[in-house]
Amino acid sequence: DLLVRALSMGKLHHAMMGTAAVAIGAAAAVPGTLVNLAAGGGARRSVRFGHPSGALTVGAEAQQIEGVWTVAKAIMSRSARRLMEGRVLVPAGSFEAAD
Repeated sequence: DLLVRALSMGKLHHAMMGTAAVAIGAAAAVPGTLVNLAAGGGARRSVRFGHPSGALTVGAEAQQIEGVWTVAKAIMSRSARRLMEGRVLVPAGSFEAAD
């Protein structure tokens, strides 16, 4: 639906910040916003966008109450990546029941 680039601390972000992704999803769910129109307009609950590291689908539930748009729910899923691999030395007897 969209192609997105974001700056973080003045530099192009290597992927997409979670907070920016949620904001994109919320804006796409509100008819008439720039993000909504760029994604094709109309009522939508999700938007898929490309970023430097791939693509991400985000969404939101928005409703208009007394003329004011409110986003009640934002939806985002992230894949996990390995942050660390290693060993932990645990002294013998560490998991024995205490008396």
